Amino acid sequence: MSEERAASLNFEKSLEELERIVKELEKGDLPLERSLELFESGMRLSSECKRLLEEAESRVEVLTRRGSEVVALPFNPDKPA
Repeated sequence: MSEERAASLNFEKSLEELERIVKELEKGDLPLERSLELFESGMRLSSECKRLLEEAESRVEVLTRRGSEVVALPFNPDKPA
């Protein structure tokens, strides 16, 4: 499996797990210790997702070309390519 595909799957799985944790915490019927465990796991997953998104953003910047020159441009989803 390519590194790009693995990172994508890692992001998707991490995000799904983070969403599951949030739903479980939102129920509010957990013992304090379990809530703290879930919160800690959620914070780790959130940091990992943020890191992966930042890496993807950096790749978009590197891959943006202007003529034959590679120019770093910030990603703007509202601006047409």
